Amino acid sequence: MIQLENVEKSYGTNRVLKGISLAIAQGEFVSITGSSGSGKSTLLNLIGGMDRPDNGKILVDGAAISSYNDEQLTVYRRNQIGFIFQFFNLLPNITVFENVLMPLLLNGRDDESSIFAMIDHVGLKGKEHAYPYQLSGGEQQRVAIARALIHNPRIILADEPTGSLDSETGKAIMELIRKLKEETGKTVILVTHEAYIAEYAQRAFQIRDGMILQ
Repeated sequence: MIQLENVEKSYGTNRVLKGISLAIAQGEFVSITGSSGSGKSTLLNLIGGMDRPDNGKILVDGAAISSYNDEQLTVYRRNQIGFIFQFFNLLPNITVFENVLMPLLLNGRDDESSIFAMIDHVGLKGKEHAYPYQLSGGEQQRVAIARALIHNPRIILADEPTGSLDSETGKAIMELIRKLKEETGKTVILVTHEAYIAEYAQRAFQIRDGMILQ
């Protein structure tokens, strides 16, 4: 489903990715580990269409997204990608319900029943009208997971999703991500620096100094 061919990326004189080649099957749960600055988040951003490689190709279902223009990348992100971030990235002045609604509005949809069902599915029934500041870190990340899934993307990209949580809450979030992946069959790519978090994936890669270690 996702194929990277000799992908390179630099920022100024800093070569962040150095010839990455990688294949991920549809429905696979993959983790990418590495220290800070190793290039793992850059790799995730390239797959998510938030940036373009300097060299090489990124193919998703045979389409070279690395050659897409800005408009095509926007459509790709809105339709096919669900993002989960370390710091949740919830809008603070709107409710849980409204935060989960946002991806649907961007796609010209508004389905209240699906939003209530998704909030219930991530274990937050009754919190629909709460604001992010009224929730714990784990609850905020559950909102972010609901938001990532609500528009039914094919690919979930999780960038250090437990990095702002204590270990027990982090484990609960990973159990939820694994459960939702098994139920939906979505492709999940997880970036983490924690070895025990990487073990939730079916297959693990390590990136060091911009290169994948086999």
